[in-house]
Amino acid sequence: MGELSGITIGVTAERRADDFIAALERYGASVRHAPTITIVPLDTDPELRSGTLDILAAPVDFTVVTTGAGFRGWLDAADGWGLRDRLLSALGASRIFARGPKAVGAVRGFGLRETFSAPSETNAELFGGLLSAGVAGSRIAVQLHGTPLPEHTSGLVEAGASLVEVQPYRWLSPPDVSPVRSLVGAAVAGELSALAFTSAPAAANLLALARSFGRYDELVAAMRSDALVCACVGPVTAAPLEAVGVATVQPERQRLGALVKLLVSALGSGPRK
Repeated sequence: MGELSGITIGVTAERRADDFIAALERYGASVRHAPTITIVPLDTDPELRSGTLDILAAPVDFTVVTTGAGFRGWLDAADGWGLRDRLLSALGASRIFARGPKAVGAVRGFGLRETFSAPSETNAELFGGLLSAGVAGSRIAVQLHGTPLPEHTSGLVEAGASLVEVQPYRWLSPPDVSPVRSLVGAAVAGELSALAFTSAPAAANLLALARSFGRYDELVAAMRSDALVCACVGPVTAAPLEAVGVATVQPERQRLGALVKLLVSALGSGPRK
C-alpha cells in the first residue's frame, strides 16, 4: 500500500504530465488527468518566428529569460529556421537577466552568461532587478512562457524601454474539453483530494473553462474548502488561484519532484473527509 493509497488527485498539466502522473502513482494515488491547455508546437509557431526576426532586426541591450525550458525551446526552434547562430550572437551581446537557476542553466548551456539572476525565482524580482539597472532608451528582448506579463513589462515601457516579446510554449484551450468538464464535476462532487498545477496558464484556464461550463462558482467554492488541496509548483503558478481567494500549498523548491513530495506530505495520512 502506498502512502497515497485511496487518494485521488486531479492533474491539469500537459507538459511532463506522464512523469508527474507516474510519480504520484508510485505512491499509490489514483490520478484524474485533464490537461486544461495545449501547447502550440514551437517550430510551427509563426508568431514565435516573427518575434525572433524582430529581435534580429536591431541590436538588443537586455535579454530577459523567464524559464529554462522556454529558452531552450526557443533556441531549438531557431535552429530549425536557420537562425540559431544569429540569435545567440544577438543575445550574447546583450545583458542577460534570468529568473532563477533553471533559466541560468539554460543560458549557460548555450555558452552565454547572465548578468543577473533572481534568487527567489520570481518575476517581480527579475523585472525589478532589470528596472534597477536602468532601461531608458534600451531595446529589450523578453522571453515569456505561456502568457504575457503586463504587470511586469509595462513598467519597462514606462521607464522608456522598447520591448520585443517572444512567447515559446504559447497555449490554447485543448481541442477536447470533455476531460476538463469531467474533472470540474469530480472536484465539485468531492471526489478529489487534491488538484495539482504546474503552470499559471493551466490554473487560469481551468477557471475559464469552468465558467464556460456554467460551473465556475461551484468549482471555486470547492477549491476554497478544506476538503480539496490545491497544490502549485510555485507562486507564479498559484497566482491565478489566489487572485480568486483559493488558498494554495507550494513546495519550497519550484520543482516537479518537490511538488510530488508535498502532496505525499499533505495527503499521505489517507483519504480526506
